Amino acid sequence: MSENVVCPSCHAQVPPEHRFCGRCGHAMKGTAPAPAAADPASVKTAFFGAMQSLGKAKLILIRGEGMDGVSYHLNAAEHIAGRKAGAILFPEDNYLSPRHANFFYDQGRLFVRDEGALNGIFIRIRQPAELEDGDVFLAGEELLRVETRELGGETVGPDHTHFFASPRPSRTNRIVQLFEGGRSGLMCFPREETISIGREHCHINFPNDRFISGRHCRVDFSGHGALLTDLQSRNGTYVRIKGQRELQHGDYLFLGRQLLRVEITTV
Repeated sequence: MSENVVCPSCHAQVPPEHRFCGRCGHAMKGTAPAPAAADPASVKTAFFGAMQSLGKAKLILIRGEGMDGVSYHLNAAEHIAGRKAGAILFPEDNYLSPRHANFFYDQGRLFVRDEGALNGIFIRIRQPAELEDGDVFLAGEELLRVETRELGGETVGPDHTHFFASPRPSRTNRIVQLFEGGRSGLMCFPREETISIGREHCHINFPNDRFISGRHCRVDFSGHGALLTDLQSRNGTYVRIKGQRELQHGDYLFLGRQLLRVEITTV
């Protein structure tokens, strides 16, 4: 390291790389030159935006025609979403519970947990999904439930008179349409082991549902339950999450009427 130089004005010791004396401000000669300034034209300006940490996720709200809307960065340990409580709020969505879902990390992996929401959380299936009796899924705007248990109910009254009604089907497997308030609507029993669902030419058709594809999805029944398969529909098929579920990059979720896409930064 070079020795200090003496200021000719105040005789103070000044490091050789200093251009001015730290005591009196006198200009020093023979010191190291100042670094050349960068050419402004050669400096690239970075785009300004919200920072997303590596390994962290964000939720993107999907608007009409698949357009991206507001982003919610998940940089904390947990993130509550709902109508009234938490950091991710949709106060005008009456299909959301006040405290609806919790997005949280466990050992670096992202999960979502149902916080006891009335209408639950629905995730878009990427591959055929196994369903059990009572499981609910969403195709277009239609909320449907898989049932495999016996129909139940009495067929003969106390005076041994048979109730007049439609014949009881030989099969118990069925798909039930659900209306607001939890009321049951259309009920379809398969003649074989498969029920196709769509807008036209299916076992169950919803011709007035503009969000359902012509052939949207299929349910295959077996002795162990049912298998739900999306038939490459435009808007996808969604199943209701039980408890909590690990999320992957590119997952789509319905919370109430809000459609969200998961994005996880890895590089």
